[in-house]
Amino acid sequence: MHKDWQKKTQDLSALMQDIGKNIPDVAKGFTQMAKGANKEGALSHKHKELMALAIGISVRCDGCIAFHSKAAAELGATREEVMEMLGVCMYMGGGPAFTYAAQALEAFDSFANQD
Repeated sequence: MHKDWQKKTQDLSALMQDIGKNIPDVAKGFTQMAKGANKEGALSHKHKELMALAIGISVRCDGCIAFHSKAAAELGATREEVMEMLGVCMYMGGGPAFTYAAQALEAFDSFANQD
């Protein structure tokens, strides 16, 4: 395995909680924005998480890849759906997106195979 995606989400969660304790209004505002953005509507929460994962790949954010891979897996995204999303990322982002797409697939697989 290239990275320990489980540990990455745990470590980042702890670090982010520390920030939340020090600037609670900002952290609460971010949490509210996330809840509003992920609310079921014309797009499902699962599809929104796949979009967030695609953006994480595009901006090369390991933490985003970890958190949104985990959420997509928990919301029932299939490996086939993830693969198609990765194809769009690679099409739009070229070589850098290809390398992060590979990492995102590894992250998704690590969360999807938690049986």
